[in-house]
Amino acid sequence: MGRKRKGRDISGWVLVDKPAGLTSTAVVNKLRWAFEAQKAGHAGTLDPDATGMLPVALGEATKTIAYLGDALKGYDFTVRWGAATTTDDAAGEVIATSDLRPTDDQIRAALPAFLGDIRQVPPQFSAVKVDGERAYDLAREGERLELQARDLYVDALELTGRPDADHATLHFTCGSGGYVRSIARDLGQALGCLGHVVSLRRTWVGPFDIEAAVTMDRIEALARTPEIDALLHPVSLGLSDLPELTATEAGAVRLRNGNPGQVLPGPVEYGDLAWASLGGVPVAVGRFRAGELHPERVFHL
Repeated sequence: MGRKRKGRDISGWVLVDKPAGLTSTAVVNKLRWAFEAQKAGHAGTLDPDATGMLPVALGEATKTIAYLGDALKGYDFTVRWGAATTTDDAAGEVIATSDLRPTDDQIRAALPAFLGDIRQVPPQFSAVKVDGERAYDLAREGERLELQARDLYVDALELTGRPDADHATLHFTCGSGGYVRSIARDLGQALGCLGHVVSLRRTWVGPFDIEAAVTMDRIEALARTPEIDALLHPVSLGLSDLPELTATEAGAVRLRNGNPGQVLPGPVEYGDLAWASLGGVPVAVGRFRAGELHPERVFHL
């Protein structure tokens, strides 16, 4: 018999407005402690110096993280022109400088090249694995890496402000695996003036919006009290991008046991990925075939 997990059997999403200076893993660990949860994970890493939306899943909600992999994410960021750094942000050492500064029109003219399906090289200091090791670990040891370009879908990249000649603020919407620091680096190179990120804030991830997020101060104030459970959002929030089907009573029993179960007709076609609910509570995620859902994830709620 396996050892029982320590902590409460609690499930749901906590939408965190991550402060600068904390890693995403540190936030998850703090929430696991604050909620006394058995299990926790996050949907989409944020750099330590970045702020904003970090969705944290507790308990059964961790099973929905996989279905957020293709969710679009929105960022607001500020670029400083005139310098390239080792990390492509303000935390790194300056490795090249330029006296050139782009005009607003020049910036806008360069943006379309970064839209749609593009290829992007991750920053030297990133979590990408190289021969089994993280790129940032190798970069800290002084290695100059030849990282491979990766596919990225960019839905929007817009100039939103120009505080002064040295800086520009932009909004960026992308799919999975995007690096804002790479956008700033590559945009600076395209404009011939170099550039790096000096501030970065994620405003939304798929169905999760920063307006619903809570601060770490609020979480710490309520830590390990009954009141903290009021910060939880339902597990189903992580399934918002999938169609919902209603399971029959008998179908729900079968689904919970990992077997195909009957569902009522809904907005799906044969083979579509969907989630089944009973009384509004998630039962399983799976493929719809001939009136049944064939489960690939089962929830115990």
